[in-house]
Amino acid sequence: NHLIKIVTGLRRVGKSFLLLKLFRTHLKEQGVPDDHIISFQLDSFAHRKYRNAETLYNHVANLCLSDSSMFYVMIDEVQMLEDFVDVLNGFLHIENLDVYVTGSNAKYLSSDVVTEFRGRGWQIHLQPLSFKEIREAKPNEDLSSLWRDYVYYGGLPLVVEKDKSEEKEQILRELIRETYISDIVTRNNVRNDADLEEVLALLASNIGALTNPTKIANCLSSTKNVKFTYYTVKTYIDYFIDSFLVTRAARYDLKGNKLIDSPYKYYFSDLGLRNALLNFHQVEPTHIMENIIYNHLLGMSYQVEVGNITQFGKSPEGKSIRTTYEVDFVCNSGSSRLYVQSALSLPDEAKLKQEIRSLTLISDTFPKVVVTADNIPTHNLQNGILLTNVYDFLLQ
Repeated sequence: NHLIKIVTGLRRVGKSFLLLKLFRTHLKEQGVPDDHIISFQLDSFAHRKYRNAETLYNHVANLCLSDSSMFYVMIDEVQMLEDFVDVLNGFLHIENLDVYVTGSNAKYLSSDVVTEFRGRGWQIHLQPLSFKEIREAKPNEDLSSLWRDYVYYGGLPLVVEKDKSEEKEQILRELIRETYISDIVTRNNVRNDADLEEVLALLASNIGALTNPTKIANCLSSTKNVKFTYYTVKTYIDYFIDSFLVTRAARYDLKGNKLIDSPYKYYFSDLGLRNALLNFHQVEPTHIMENIIYNHLLGMSYQVEVGNITQFGKSPEGKSIRTTYEVDFVCNSGSSRLYVQSALSLPDEAKLKQEIRSLTLISDTFPKVVVTADNIPTHNLQNGILLTNVYDFLLQ
């Protein structure tokens, strides 16, 4: 499409493997000759000379002049290229050149390149492995064991391929502090990394709960005897979101058809990193499952918000009552929509009615789904709501 393809995502999520191994293999299978696939790994000693802007640009431009067929250039860790914005802009003027870049270190842990090339760049966002992908890779393993590991250790490929729990935990503990937190601190010149980690840990402890920077600042100020301000907390949260470590879900008013400003819900892109940050002490199944479902919906290319729907009624004394119900996820993709409610367990009819109450108040005919961890067959309720177990929802 003659746009710059920008592969984004968490560090260690597999961006380099996707580009330099899988995509390169795909191009060769399509008949592209080796000498028309130009790749640079700028973090390697062998390619250090190409960190110079003119050296890399001239090398690529001269190759493209050799014939008129399409050339493909892949630049891994593009932030190590000096004046990389100018170089990539220059590549856009070479008609027979298709450009792909990745980057994920301290200077490129956020969406900067997407911002720099708005309208001229095409973002490919890579998520950690989904439960379905892990199941496909390990079809002979017990499903409940795979689920337990996924809940505790997440979906980073480096972690998934390890067999022992001790190895998984060690990798995740090192990654969260030595890679992610360290990169955010270095990138943004954070003076107090301990405060930043406190904010991240509080978000990790409250995944799926409505909150805002003011509440977090007040909570930390009262418990840590350190003054946290709204601005400081908001700035730190923005760093986490830019790094793809955390995702923010806004609220959506289903009656008024509009987004609601603050508070928000926050979810972790990888639960293994979240759990490692908390030393695997707070693996609470209700919110963990909600986080997994949220990530799954993002992986299905939905825009996901938290739904609010208000019902008005009368008290026994005749006074007006306003009750607000929550729909866990309102999922939009083009003109289609899906409503999803996450319920860890539905032990009786009363609990089921409680969980579907908000869904029954929605007047449109878009699909409505309740997902539970209970071992039940997937089936439709009388009101048309689909009740399914979490395995069927994630795998099918």
